[in-house]
Amino acid sequence: MELLSDILLAIAALGAGAYCHVLSNRLKRFNALENGMGGAIAVLSQQVDEMTRALDQAQLAAQGSTEGLKALVDRAEGAAARLDLLMATLHDLPESEEPVRRLRFVRRRRDLEAAE
Repeated sequence: MELLSDILLAIAALGAGAYCHVLSNRLKRFNALENGMGGAIAVLSQQVDEMTRALDQAQLAAQGSTEGLKALVDRAEGAAARLDLLMATLHDLPESEEPVRRLRFVRRRRDLEAAE
């Protein structure tokens, strides 16, 4: 009985060793940097780093644009306030009764001939 259990234990150990060997080979192929998943993971990791840097640059540019737009909005609000004040002062001016007409002189050819 002991002999049978020893044989079964040896077969199980050999099976476990073979299984570990197969897993080792699969893991080596999986992690191959040239054509396996390891290469794909390395490329994706590099792309993530590049995208992170691009995102940081975009955020800095957006902050600069926000500050510039805020300054322009402040200027526009100040100009609008000044225009409102000017419009209010125009309403306070007295209106003229009649528009002043300028006299125009029309010279005709016969008037010019008579003058000679």
